Amino acid sequence: MASVLVLIAAPGSNAINDKVVAIVGTPPLWLSKGEAAEFAAPEDFEKLRRALAHLPIDANIVATANRRKRLLIADMDSTMIQQECIDELGIAAGVGDKIKAITVRAMRGEIDFADALRERVGLMAGLDAKIIDSILRERITFMPGGKTLVATMRAHRAYTALVSGGFRQFTSRVAASLGFHTNEANDLIIENGKLTGHVAEPILGKEAKLAALKHLSLVNGLTPADAIAVGDGANDIPMLQAAGMGVALHAKPRVQDAVPLRINHGDLTALLYLQGYKKAEFI
Repeated sequence: MASVLVLIAAPGSNAINDKVVAIVGTPPLWLSKGEAAEFAAPEDFEKLRRALAHLPIDANIVATANRRKRLLIADMDSTMIQQECIDELGIAAGVGDKIKAITVRAMRGEIDFADALRERVGLMAGLDAKIIDSILRERITFMPGGKTLVATMRAHRAYTALVSGGFRQFTSRVAASLGFHTNEANDLIIENGKLTGHVAEPILGKEAKLAALKHLSLVNGLTPADAIAVGDGANDIPMLQAAGMGVALHAKPRVQDAVPLRINHGDLTALLYLQGYKKAEFI
């Protein structure tokens, strides 16, 4: 079997029921009863996807060859965490609306990511750097399923990397909390305890994310085909397209249009189901 259909329901919904199985028309292999299952690939996938569109179920076709990946490379903001760190900094600096508007346009791919980052960081000049600890402690929350995703893949000898267009001051803490092996991000320049309004060059954007995927594959004796990558913004697209599995997680429309694997209802454990893990194998 060259590929399989994987259905993943919103957590707790038990939406994959007898009616759904009847719509698919072939017996399921349950990964988690009511929540995740795989089936023989249908002849008309888009027709099936439309038939399920009213349900909280993600439908994806996954190749069976090299299915369990040995490298996880993940975006941070709105992917491994539920916030955009730069927006949280903007709120603290009193320019939240201005920064959020730029963030939205950048993530949609409407403006250049590096230019947008420089502009947003410039608006925060003079902000007390101690606010970073407060934001991490009081405002940052992890995306559901993230710790399980990282721990399960590590238990199966995968290398895990958090690669973000955000800031090292956040990724270092988030990566440690979630159990990633390593992290890469941009570096806010801080002098005398305050943000200078500048970020270290060169900016880590879409090309740097793609380069990180290739480099991490090489140093771990792998190829990009051995990787699963996940992200939500336009700057993730080259990385997602180059990985063996590129997953658009609750992503912007442009990202969903650019990659075949989409998760809009499931949490981060969906990446394990896509690889064929059963819930009983989760860590």
